[in-house]
Amino acid sequence: MTQKIRIKTGTVEETLLLPLWGRAYETQKSNPRLVDQNAVEIIQQIDYDFSDIEKTQSMSQHGWVARSLHTDKMAHGFIEQHPEATIVNIGCGLDTTFSRIDNGKIMFYELDLPDVIALRQNFYEDSDRHKSIASSFLDTQWFKDIEVRDGLLFLAGGVLCYFNENQIKTFFIQVADYFESCDFYFDSLSPMGMKFAKKQVLKKGGMGMSMDGGWGLKPVKSLEKWDQRIQVINSTPMSKGMKQGVPFKAKLASTIADLLGVCSMVHMRICHC
Repeated sequence: MTQKIRIKTGTVEETLLLPLWGRAYETQKSNPRLVDQNAVEIIQQIDYDFSDIEKTQSMSQHGWVARSLHTDKMAHGFIEQHPEATIVNIGCGLDTTFSRIDNGKIMFYELDLPDVIALRQNFYEDSDRHKSIASSFLDTQWFKDIEVRDGLLFLAGGVLCYFNENQIKTFFIQVADYFESCDFYFDSLSPMGMKFAKKQVLKKGGMGMSMDGGWGLKPVKSLEKWDQRIQVINSTPMSKGMKQGVPFKAKLASTIADLLGVCSMVHMRICHC
């Protein structure tokens, strides 16, 4: 029997399991909204008790699936316009987006801390078009490792909320200074959403990691005040168009959350216009 891979509890590694479990759980439903067989296979190889997550995160699970569906749609649209696009998955964790969107031509980079990249290597091998970069996204030396041929898209799912506003602002401006133009697609939490995430997701989900501080964004348009090169293309409530097949209780809760602007998917563009 192959030995299962242990996860360090109380660390960033542990939080990576939340969206991974969400996609795997959805895939095994009789009528899944998203099919991610890679997530199922990874879950089966990990030595971890998912019972706390399964008991407490039914609501959040719908959000993790919605985020993946929004991201896949955005990425497919970008690739249609830029068939040989370069996509950088910031804070990739155990994400599996590449396997769902690859057209056989794109260049895709998985970017995360060295420990996380080492964990990923238990499940994935790099290739000519699918490469890993072991670095904090704030340490911008990795910019020089990115090959851009036909449009640049940065994805950041469940990542930016862990950092403070000044760190994110500085990073966006550094990107604008280095790259001629690019698009960003990421999820944002309002200050209310930050409180919910800390209490309902990390604490109730049994995550040992603390989440002090963090970035709560509201309104989304305020990003444009950071730099004249930043343009918000659109902001979509997390559950918009994602309620089909969702139980009534979760549908009601997500509708209220959308009305309050708790969590959104943000399409931002940096251009030297």
